[in-house]
This record gives sequence, structure tokens and C-alpha cells, in this order.
Amino acid sequence: MYKLLIGIVATSFLIVEVHAATQWNVSLWGKRRAFTENVEKLSELVEQKTNGDFKLKISYGGLSKSRENLDGISIGAFEMAQFCSFYHKNKNPSITVTELPFVTNVSLAKIAKIYQQVNQHPIVVKDLARWNATLLMPTPMPQYSIVSKSDPLKSLSDFKGLRVRGPGGIMSVLAKLGAIKTGVPFSEVRQAMDSGVIDAASFAPHAHLATKDYKVSKWATTNLNLGSANCPVVVNTQALNKLSEDHRKALLGSVDEALEHYVNHYNNKTTGDYEKAIRDQGLTLVTFNASQQKKLNQLAESVRQEWVKKYSKKFDSKALFDFTEALFKQN
Repeated sequence: MYKLLIGIVATSFLIVEVHAATQWNVSLWGKRRAFTENVEKLSELVEQKTNGDFKLKISYGGLSKSRENLDGISIGAFEMAQFCSFYHKNKNPSITVTELPFVTNVSLAKIAKIYQQVNQHPIVVKDLARWNATLLMPTPMPQYSIVSKSDPLKSLSDFKGLRVRGPGGIMSVLAKLGAIKTGVPFSEVRQAMDSGVIDAASFAPHAHLATKDYKVSKWATTNLNLGSANCPVVVNTQALNKLSEDHRKALLGSVDEALEHYVNHYNNKTTGDYEKAIRDQGLTLVTFNASQQKKLNQLAESVRQEWVKKYSKKFDSKALFDFTEALFKQN
């Protein structure tokens, strides 16, 4: 009888161990905002679909610095993270193709689809595999706009000497007009504008709202259309492979729904909030005319070709560029 009880107890412990809930640590930064709604929704869906047996524990800055999230993924410090490719272009050169200025204004939903397809390209998969990382989900953002405390632009030549905080593709074009790329951490943008360290910032609507840079600005662009940043959500490949079939299905099967929620939230709330904010602040709206847009496109073309040449010895950059460009051109 005693041996029987020992066996029952041992078996019960075994059952508990086998069915213990899985928890993944997720490294984000800042605070919950439009930019993180895809991850927040994914967490909600995964927990629902597994009846709480698989949870994503989201941390805003408690696990890693934003520019070190890919490094954390590579060593398994946490299982999931978000990062922006322009934070460390040399670590993830392939996905910077999506940040190139394609000079086209496409819907947020389409951007999400484009990024998903690029993420699955063999060149990109191989590139991220160097960091033991699997691209799980994009964080699509609309075309970046600029807000600035300088006098409103009257011509493209007014960009000369303007100190701008912005990502690679956009700044590569503006640099050809004489703008000066100025590196300032996201959390310090407003302070940098207040103190005169930078004159302008290039962001998607949610980031302008988060930094409140528009409150010290005089003007904002309406149709810059020089691209945006690529800030994907990645998972540690080994952790992904270790998931049970049900948990893996719940995670991967929730991506499209999480993205749909993100896009709807951004389109229905964030964009409107930003437009209202700059209108209430009384900013001058700078809209580039056809001649100016043509000039920007010419500069953008040179930036695109420079990207192809720069990475041609690291991977088939022409093939990846052509693949991505075709996606942007599709209706």
C-alpha cells in the first residue's frame, strides 16, 4: 500500500510537470502604445487559445535596452522581442531593404503583407538565422512625416543644414539635400528639440504623439513618402522549435489576427489623433508639389541603387531589392 501511494504521488508530480504552463518573456521598450498593439493582441490571443497554458509576459524595458534586443534573442535571454532594423543595420542588412524610399504611399494593411513576404525570403531568413532569430510578425508603419521647429520649408534647398532625427532610407535622401542626420535616442527627442540639439524629427504618427515633438514645432510634412522604419517582432528559433504543436499553432495562427487588430487601431485612432494634434497646435502643413516630388524620387532612386551596391558582396542584394520593389509596385 505504501509503495502504491508513492507511485501515485510520483505520477501526479510527473503530470504536473508535463502540463506546466509555458511562459515566454517578451522584450519591448517605452510603454504600451499603438506601436506595440500587435504584440499586446498576440499575447491576448495566445493565452485565450491555450486556456492560459501558454503566456507571453511582456516587459517594457525591464529585460533589455531596445538596441540590444536582437542580441538578447541570439543568446536566449528572452524568447521574443521587438527591434528596429535601423538601430543596427550591420546586424540585419537584408531587412533594411524595406526601409528604402520607394516613393509610394501604400496602405498600412498592404505594408504588413509586404513585410511578411519579405520576412519569408530565403536571403532574409538566412540573415536573421545568424542571430538564432526567426521573424514572427512585422510592425507595419505608415509613411514617415517630419515635424520641425525651424521656419516652414519653401523649397527643397531649405533642407540644407537641417538637423534631423530619422531612419536610414529617409535620411539618405535628405542628406543629398544637405540635411544632417542626428542620432538621438527616442526617449530624448523632445528634450533634444527643446534644447536645439535637433531641428526636426521624422516619425510615424504614433511616435510624434509619444514624443510630443509637435508641441515645439512650426511645420509638418503631409506627403514626404520616403518610407518608414521596419521594426519586426522576432522569436528565439530554439524556443520556437521547442514549443508543443498546440502552442506553436496558437502562436503562429494568431499573427494575422494580431496584425489586423494593429492596423485597425492605427488607422481608426492613431492617425486621426496625430492629425488632430498638429491641427490643434497650428502647425503649417508642408506639401511637396509635383516638381519637388520628382526631384525627391530622383534622389531616392540613387539611394536605392546605392543600397544594392553596398550589400552586393554580402548577399544577392539585387534579387532581394527586385523582389521587394515588385511588391511595392503591385496594386
